[in-house]
Amino acid sequence: MAGYALVRLSGLSLEEFATRAGMHPDLVRRLVALGLLEPVQDTSGQWWFAAPQLRAAARIQRLRAGLSLNYAALGLVIDLLDRIDALEATLRATGARPPRDAARGPSATARCED
Repeated sequence: MAGYALVRLSGLSLEEFATRAGMHPDLVRRLVALGLLEPVQDTSGQWWFAAPQLRAAARIQRLRAGLSLNYAALGLVIDLLDRIDALEATLRATGARPPRDAARGPSATARCED
């Protein structure tokens, strides 16, 4: 007996998602395989993408174009950017301030003594 989904999952099908994201469906499949996009799979095996995944796809495309990185390396970059966002949100929520020179690196006035 074949199993049928009683309720269609909400979201965009692979084809709808690829069209809205301006990507080929094969590229979307590749990004899913790399863990850069996260669809929900229904009982028939069809993928459904939530609307926020369109923002993720746009971010991937911007980073790929801007940094000329391969898709596998983008996973690391996206993870690091997400961690930075989380840390900044924590700082804002606690009212803490980052160290003064943390974003600028070594002080411009520091001198090297020989």
